[in-house]
Amino acid sequence: MTSTHRFPVVVLISGSGSNLQAIIDGAKRGLPVEIRAVISNRPDAYGLQRGRQAGIETAALNHQDHADRESYDQALMRLIDGFSPGLVILAGFMRILTPAFVRHYAGRLLNIHPSLLPNYTGLHTHQRVLDAGDRLHGATIHFVTEKLDGGPSIIQAQVAVEAGDDADGLAARVLEKEHRIYPLAIRWFAENRLKMDENGEVRLDDEKLDRPVLFRPHEPIG
Repeated sequence: MTSTHRFPVVVLISGSGSNLQAIIDGAKRGLPVEIRAVISNRPDAYGLQRGRQAGIETAALNHQDHADRESYDQALMRLIDGFSPGLVILAGFMRILTPAFVRHYAGRLLNIHPSLLPNYTGLHTHQRVLDAGDRLHGATIHFVTEKLDGGPSIIQAQVAVEAGDDADGLAARVLEKEHRIYPLAIRWFAENRLKMDENGEVRLDDEKLDRPVLFRPHEPIG
């Protein structure tokens, strides 16, 4: 499949970009997307190097160079729109987005969160799961809305919490699942199988999702 037949996406990152790498690797295996740009709010983010190594255009738009969140998001929108993406993918983009930004990309903005939403929105999810004594943890792909980590969920992957787990070990196992489910959700969107309507209802293969899909390990992701 040539790039002209691939679905155009832009990926936003703030750090190492391991989920970006999973998307890049998925594209090599047949994930029908063209990553038109990798953009970071941190010029030193290692994910920018991942993008360059894959031959993808990269850009750093430092949030510290802007007076406030609104002006930054306006500049970010102009940068993103220059690549004409059909989907914007948040892959460890550690910024709270303004309502104007979220509305601009409504229905074509995805995020990954390291918990089984709606549980544990926000930060430090792995330690919070351990502190609560939960037996299950995991990751969620969801559409982004104006409510922080509150957009409708698409797919979740579960991880069993084991005796003796610490936050780092649990995080590593969750991250493995993230690398499986993000390319899968992106594939569904690129193939026009996944949509969120103006009422915030999510449909997969024309069926309303009343709850997120539970990932099965045998699911193909490429």
